[in-house]
Amino acid sequence: MAKHSSNMKAAVTCSFLLMMLMLAASARGSPILVTYWGQNGNEGTLSDTCQSGLYNVVILSFLYIFGEGQTPQLNLAGHCDPSSGGCQGLSSDISTCQGLGVRLLLSLGGGAGTYDLTDASDATNVADYLWNYYLGGNPSGGAGDRPLGSAGLDGIDLDIEQGSGIAFYGALLQALKNYDSGLVLSAAPQCPFPDAHLGPDTPGSAVDSGLLDYVWVQFYNNPQCQYSSSSGDTSALLSSWNQWSSSLPSGSLLMGLPASSDAAPSGGFIPSDTLISSVLPQIKTSSNYGGVMLYSRYYDGISGYGSSIKSSL
Repeated sequence: MAKHSSNMKAAVTCSFLLMMLMLAASARGSPILVTYWGQNGNEGTLSDTCQSGLYNVVILSFLYIFGEGQTPQLNLAGHCDPSSGGCQGLSSDISTCQGLGVRLLLSLGGGAGTYDLTDASDATNVADYLWNYYLGGNPSGGAGDRPLGSAGLDGIDLDIEQGSGIAFYGALLQALKNYDSGLVLSAAPQCPFPDAHLGPDTPGSAVDSGLLDYVWVQFYNNPQCQYSSSSGDTSALLSSWNQWSSSLPSGSLLMGLPASSDAAPSGGFIPSDTLISSVLPQIKTSSNYGGVMLYSRYYDGISGYGSSIKSSL
């Protein structure tokens, strides 16, 4: 009788643990695949990118001028010229993508441009502009002034790589959430911890705000925290991942990777078989694991990297 009772308790305990694991997985959501689009005219249309069926989130890049009283400017490389209204035709692509369940974000910043935030008021002004010109609002001149036409994007991504306004990006995010709490907000810090422009560990930073839905850390072009292609060593990469994972106040953490070696001149490319066998099993144990971000659609379209890893996420 005692032995039977012990077996029953063990079975109940196992069932309880399994239920808790399932609930945790459900709360975390299914892992996603993300890519950046917009910096190469040969990467195909936005609609084609979404219709590939690969990506859950596509990030339009970049709004490369903003803040400091400047009129924000968008650069979509060879796709279209927003200054002449040439990108308003993307409105139909945006609607197609959203109809497929793909969320579209506008990325602020990038490796080149002129941008920064000088104070909280500057941050609020930028948020007002984003809401009216790219999200759910309308500028005073009407929808005809919106660079991407009448369709609104689903949220904002921060790829901040310059400037001294780290303490004000949290205010920018809060101002956006004040407009619509359902906006999707993300950030793409570099892997050296903490990131010099996004945090954490700086009051007011984007990461410290607790408002980010996703953080896709760029584990490339930073030898101290990326995969070593010469030795095949994953220790620096995984150590950095664990530090980021344990330090995020909110949101899902994604591993940001180049979709080919050409996408990251300073290294960090991981062969897909190595990612699947040696990296994903490790990072998927993190409670805030959220998937993989690939830079970019152009390189992924050539390499097929996304299609080779998607089923393993």
